[in-house]
Amino acid sequence: MSIPKPDFTIGVEEEYLLVDLDTLDLATAPPELMERCGAELEGQFSPEFLDCQVEIGTRVCADIAEARDDLKRLRSTVARVAKDYNLAPIAASCHPFSDWRETHHTDKERYNTLSEDLAGVARRMLICGMHVHVGIPDPDQRIDLMNQMRYFLPHLLAFSGSSPFWRGEDTGLNCYRLTVFDNLPRTGLPPRFDSWSEYDRSVHALVDLDLIEDSSKIWWDMRPSSRFPTIEARICDVSPRLETTLTLAALTQTLVRALWRLSLRNQRWRIYDNFLISENRWRAQRYGIEGGLIDFGAREILPFDLLVEELIDLVAEDADILGSRAEIENMRTILKRGNAAQQQRLVYQDAVHAEDTPENALKRVVKHLIEEFHADL
Repeated sequence: MSIPKPDFTIGVEEEYLLVDLDTLDLATAPPELMERCGAELEGQFSPEFLDCQVEIGTRVCADIAEARDDLKRLRSTVARVAKDYNLAPIAASCHPFSDWRETHHTDKERYNTLSEDLAGVARRMLICGMHVHVGIPDPDQRIDLMNQMRYFLPHLLAFSGSSPFWRGEDTGLNCYRLTVFDNLPRTGLPPRFDSWSEYDRSVHALVDLDLIEDSSKIWWDMRPSSRFPTIEARICDVSPRLETTLTLAALTQTLVRALWRLSLRNQRWRIYDNFLISENRWRAQRYGIEGGLIDFGAREILPFDLLVEELIDLVAEDADILGSRAEIENMRTILKRGNAAQQQRLVYQDAVHAEDTPENALKRVVKHLIEEFHADL
């Protein structure tokens, strides 16, 4: 039986925090806001674990142009409705100064159960992420491509970093979110599996013991989706700017297609142990796009100006076929401008240098994040 050719459809999920436009602190989503967004964005909007969080998800999109239109509509709707309640969404993985101890989880059975299961670990979950789905109909092919895609997860993380601050302090990291998320069970880089059946047996070893209800409770940086015939990249911070989200989605999609294209020539990306990939994951988490990543073949650390050009060359054919050349080349702009974490630090430092207080400087960062959310709408 022949393996169906992948369609490489994409879907994007984003989580946002809601802030009060006066205080710039986190705000609980009013029931009326949730009802209105739910009605306007039927099936594409939902509450999240914390009552100051919301989540959106695109439709299944054939290409990045469809994803742009849908994401723009989703972001615009949430921003418009939130403003009626003197609120604004921000797409950053950590709020710069709010305290997780003052937040509450959403009162729904799913989240109540999650809070009970995860105990104190869940209480610090004041974080937001972004997920990208790529359509791969054949289960074994999903596993094979996921094994190879692990190598590129740190590259995606480095561009997405948007969480340098935590409880009012600069953590020194580009992505503090992962230090919180990695406290959960079943997180981190996905293990290597030889087949779908091996993956399925591993999942059911936990399901059969009633430890998890299904594979949706496996929170690796990339996983086969529990609901769709896709592989789901989950490593990225959520991005303040729509165009950055689209670049990350396009890069994920084109990388998957490039690896599939290699398989047509009986070639594949070299599989490295998670011990080595984790070192790049840490470098991306700590330094973002400023520190470079290890090229394990060359046995040297390459700066991101070289890595960007290598990535563009690697996926150029696929980007042209999928219509995402502009989004892929936007990596150069992100590199020149700085990722979201770098931008937040610049705003903070400029405010402090202007003799503003640290508290007001952090509020300037939140204002910046609100402006960035609206920049591409």
